[in-house]
Amino acid sequence: MTFLDSAATTLIKPYEVYRAVNMAVRTMASPGRGAYRAAEAAAEAAYECRRCAAELFGVDSPEKVVICFNATHALNIAIKTHIRPGDTAVISGYEHNSVLRPLKAAGARIQTAASPLFDAGAALEAYDRLLRPGVRAAVINHVSNVFGFILPVGEIARLCRERDIPLIIDASQAAGTVETDMTSLGASFIAMPGHKGLYGPQGTGLLLCGGSAEPIIEGGSGSNSRLDEMPEWLPDRLEAGTHNMPGIAGLRAGMEFVKKTGSANILRHERELLKQTAEALRDNERIRMYLSDDPSLQSGVLSFSVKDMDSERAAAFLAREGIAVRAGLHCAPLAHVTAGTDAQGTVRISFCAFNTKKDVERLVRALKKIE
Repeated sequence: MTFLDSAATTLIKPYEVYRAVNMAVRTMASPGRGAYRAAEAAAEAAYECRRCAAELFGVDSPEKVVICFNATHALNIAIKTHIRPGDTAVISGYEHNSVLRPLKAAGARIQTAASPLFDAGAALEAYDRLLRPGVRAAVINHVSNVFGFILPVGEIARLCRERDIPLIIDASQAAGTVETDMTSLGASFIAMPGHKGLYGPQGTGLLLCGGSAEPIIEGGSGSNSRLDEMPEWLPDRLEAGTHNMPGIAGLRAGMEFVKKTGSANILRHERELLKQTAEALRDNERIRMYLSDDPSLQSGVLSFSVKDMDSERAAAFLAREGIAVRAGLHCAPLAHVTAGTDAQGTVRISFCAFNTKKDVERLVRALKKIE
């Protein structure tokens, strides 16, 4: 199988990830639950995962790195820390349902800073207009999971700092490729999954915390058991229950791979494959690609549509050819409404560090046969 759906999950992991998961299953219990070696090994692994993330993403203390189940879990914590019924939240036109649904559930008044696809200047202007007194929080998808559009997060973060508006960044598609630095951005929260660009296992995620946060799950934390409320300090306040130690160990190994390889090098490789794909499909009259004229505004994600064919049917055809892609609305209907692709959705291909030029060649050959 040629796997081109890494924006959903990087199926191909570094060998070190598999080894770390296996070792954790065999040797680790739960952190904070005992003085015996298996519990201590778990505590050490959890700390090393936090330390690695803090170093990779510019967090000033490992304790401000909270381990979550996924980015959705992390975003729910961030949003429900800031938003109460009736509060105003400003979002981009490219948000995922993991932002829209928690905001709606929290009773937020949502204002959308809509802007054309791949127009960073318009996105910044839209936020500039809406970030006014009374806004309780801003949320921004650093990189669109549908189109790979890299939004101007640095400039929007500056506006939020100047106007004292908390900023929540969804780094689900940025972490591991596009530079994300907590200190320079000054965000209130940055949420990310472990199983995409960080090459960790499914069921892992991180929430980088710029300050205090409110738990959405309460329970045992392995610390100060006499309290009948969650501890005040991070990360214990947000980590109730038993940790996913195999996932945490694997996530740490995935982040070490990213550090060793270099996020910029991974992004460069993905963009080279995207460029190869675009050049090979440029003369195919049935294919409409959603490409930026400025390569710096697009990650290794490419959406396209096939003339006279539903996107789901096109993806099913590619699956029969042994090529894995994602089609439809990608859990991000707002992004499709913004780009005008909501009627049929799109077919999305997304690369990772382990894809090759041969993968692109197989995709192009398959698309030439599509009927």
